[in-house]
Amino acid sequence: MSGYFLSTAGQINLFKGIQMRKDAGETMKVVIGFLIGFALGVAAGLILAPQSGEATRAQLSEQGIMLRDRSSGLTNEIRARATNALSQGRDIYSRTKGELTETYAKAKSGEA
Repeated sequence: MSGYFLSTAGQINLFKGIQMRKDAGETMKVVIGFLIGFALGVAAGLILAPQSGEATRAQLSEQGIMLRDRSSGLTNEIRARATNALSQGRDIYSRTKGELTETYAKAKSGEA
């Protein structure tokens, strides 16, 4: 069975990449937390900066627009990655289902 491996108990492990994906999700949470903290720090720095209120509001408005544009791009990238992962999952499901159906049919007919 290409692409699969036997665990120590001799069972076929069909989900060999799951642990990596969980770790990637944790890493993404840390990165998002870091970015939120950074944005809050920048906002606090701007608010506490020694300049006029009007200049601070203009600067915050400008950076808000930039942040919105960046987040829109990030949203599109995440959506594309999710769509790609879903497509890969469907492909793996179809392939695995076909292999298992074939194996079952052989075992039932006594060919195995």
